[in-house]
Amino acid sequence: MNKDLEIILNYLREKRGFDYRGYKPSMIQRRLMHRISATGCKDRTSYLQYLLGHSDELDRLVDTLTINVSRFFRNTLTFEYLAHKILPLIVQEKARLRDHSLRVWSAGCSFGEEPYSIAILIKELFGKEDFSLDLHIFGTDIDKGALKKAAAAVYPFESIKDVKYGLLKRYFTPVNAHGRKNEKTGEDFFQLVHEIRDAVTFSLYDMLDQRTFAPPESIFGSFDMVFCRNLLIYFNIDHQNIILDKLYHSLSNIGYLILGEAEIPALEYQRHFKEMDTFYHVYQKRQ
Repeated sequence: MNKDLEIILNYLREKRGFDYRGYKPSMIQRRLMHRISATGCKDRTSYLQYLLGHSDELDRLVDTLTINVSRFFRNTLTFEYLAHKILPLIVQEKARLRDHSLRVWSAGCSFGEEPYSIAILIKELFGKEDFSLDLHIFGTDIDKGALKKAAAAVYPFESIKDVKYGLLKRYFTPVNAHGRKNEKTGEDFFQLVHEIRDAVTFSLYDMLDQRTFAPPESIFGSFDMVFCRNLLIYFNIDHQNIILDKLYHSLSNIGYLILGEAEIPALEYQRHFKEMDTFYHVYQKRQ
């Protein structure tokens, strides 16, 4: 790794507590060049000096390095599979164990579309089957700005374009960009109803923090489902293993791990997970 780049990443770790050294170098280089160009610096050396002298640039660099690409019900078929296959299995086991809680973690939740999609999915299932469990959903990310937007739950049309019309009418209210109600048809922004917003707890969390295996806000982990989609692909294999170890220990004994389309558990961890379906990238924890 280039010395200047290493110094920059160490500086980010010192000032913000997040370790980007595990990210794939090509991704880091590409996103760093964007900030070098935006600040008018000519190379990494001059950018390092700029960064040290401008505290606000630190936040801009963190935002640039953080991957925030999401929308509601992204990969719709995966959510259909969860609704019709995995959640019924979980509910059946909950009934057998007389366990009345359902715990879900969305790791790298970005602007909140994923955990909110999960909340909608589960609320719909409970309504159709006339049963309920105490629902606890946790969304975590390393981007404070993204989490603030997630808590506000105001989204442009691009984020909700995969939401079925019936769900859109039940769970979203047309608003303007500031979240104020707007009854005009064709409004570009939509806000989630309180019922869904209140179902999700958002918090700042670094997936490479080896001091904990689950977000502190969740207290003890033991999740029935953990979503970690399109996050592993940005890390090298050593840091993927750190994350997979965390995910494994955060799951309950019957927990399910949901990965992204291009992701599979690293070879060292494949024996720890049973693949439920190749197409949907859903894995159950092995004992």
